[in-house]
Amino acid sequence: MNEVNKTLYIPLYGKSEISRRGIIINDKKAEEIWEKEGFKLNGKARSKWLALFMSMRAAVFDEWTVRTISKYPDAVVLHIGCGLDSRIVRVGNSTNLWFDIDFPDVIAERKKYFSENAKYTMFEADASETGWIGSLPDAPEAVIVMEGISMYLGRDKCRSLFEALSRKYGRLFILADVYTVFAAKASKYKNPINDVGVTEVYGIDSPDELETEEIRFKAEHSMTPPKLVDQLQGFERSFFNTVFAGKTTKKIYRLFEFEKI
Repeated sequence: MNEVNKTLYIPLYGKSEISRRGIIINDKKAEEIWEKEGFKLNGKARSKWLALFMSMRAAVFDEWTVRTISKYPDAVVLHIGCGLDSRIVRVGNSTNLWFDIDFPDVIAERKKYFSENAKYTMFEADASETGWIGSLPDAPEAVIVMEGISMYLGRDKCRSLFEALSRKYGRLFILADVYTVFAAKASKYKNPINDVGVTEVYGIDSPDELETEEIRFKAEHSMTPPKLVDQLQGFERSFFNTVFAGKTTKKIYRLFEFEKI
C-alpha cells in the first residue's frame, strides 16, 4: 500500500481500542481485524486521545448514516474512502444498496475480512477521478459518506467529485469531514499520519468552498458531541473536553453536511 492508504490502520486501531473498552462505539469487527493482524503503528498514531476522537467521529457518521438511510430506503449508499471501516456492520443496513469504495489494493485487503452480498459491494475506484461514477447503479437518491478523505483530495477534486455525483443522482446527501487550512499546514510537522509516511494534505476553511450550483451546505456537526464525551470520566473527560472538543477542535477539523434536493 502507498502512504495514504496506510492511514486506514490508524482509525482501525483507534476503534478497536475504544470498542474494547465498551464505550463510544461498538466495533467488534475492528477488534477482530486488529487482533488478527496487529499492523505496526508507532508514536502519535497509537495515541489514546486520537483513538477516542476517531471513535467519536465514526459514531457521529454512523448516527447520521442511519438517520438518513431510514428516510430514504431506496437510496444507494456510497462510502467513499472506506478503508477497513466496518460501518456497514455497525449500522446494520439491510435495505439500501451499499458500496464501500477505495483503491484496488485497499479493497483487496478489505476482501480478506468482509463478504459481498446482493446489497453490499466492495468497489475499486480512485476518488480523485470521476469516471467510475457512471458504472454505479441508478437510484432516486444517494447517501455519500466521506470520512477522512477530503484532506487527501483537496478542494478542487472534492468539488469535481460532488459535481460528478450530482450529474448521476437527482438527490444527494453528503457528510464530509475536512481539515482547516491551518491544520493542513501544521500537519506537515505534527500529525499522526506522518507516522505512516504522509506529509501533504489539504485544508478547507469554509463549506462554501465545496458548494456547487446544485449542492448546497446544510449544516455543521460536532465530531465530539457531549453525549459521547460524557461517556468518559474524571481527568480523561476533563482533558478531552479541553484539548479535543468544542471550539478547540473547530480550529483544526470541521464536519460539514451538504444536500442536493
